Amino acid sequence: MIVRQIVLDTETTGLNPRSGDRIIEIGCIELVNRRRTGRTLHRYINPERDSEPGALAVHGLTKEFLADKPKFAEVAAEILEFVADAEVLIHNAAFDVAFLDAELTRLDLARFGEACRAVVDTLALAKELNPGKRNSLDVLCERYGVSNAHRTLHGALLDAELLAEVYLAMTRGQDSLVIDMDSGPAIGSDTAPQAVFGKDLLVLVAEADELAAHEALLDALARETKSPPVWRSGTSE
Repeated sequence: MIVRQIVLDTETTGLNPRSGDRIIEIGCIELVNRRRTGRTLHRYINPERDSEPGALAVHGLTKEFLADKPKFAEVAAEILEFVADAEVLIHNAAFDVAFLDAELTRLDLARFGEACRAVVDTLALAKELNPGKRNSLDVLCERYGVSNAHRTLHGALLDAELLAEVYLAMTRGQDSLVIDMDSGPAIGSDTAPQAVFGKDLLVLVAEADELAAHEALLDALARETKSPPVWRSGTSE
């Protein structure tokens, strides 16, 4: 099965789309079966307004720089086509989706979530995996060994690239026990290794004392439950 994902990030004029803040940059990275395909979408957008001072300090995109860039209406169809039928990964998704929905509403278009298969909040995922810890993108880069040394200002495409690497590291799970995720054909491709991904797994046979301890445990379970354990009978009723 082919799994298509889009890692998405935006930069905005401020923090509140309800007060008129707009999207000024969008960056998207395509993943297929957990591998980057090389396809990206990156657009600067003219918001027709100034950025808030705090936001400008973060992204550095001035009104003058954005003056000759397309308006959101001119790139909306391209964005929606790029994310169509994909699972979209966004860090702190509620923020970006609120801005995307506001832009689409101005154009009388359906909400962003209806254009893609699903939206996954990688911040919520990071909180589940790292409870009680900070989970900003910078912190996650450090935690999972993703270099962000070249990141002086926030940029939508750069942040999407960093998030793609963080997401792959964060969701790697037990894959690293049996396959090398950094080489070889993608899982799901026609040339993907079969069985256990082509790797020989070490099988450890129990020693005699370990088998005896296991039998003693089953005896104790039988006495406590007054019935033979299913492991000994070989059936699961």
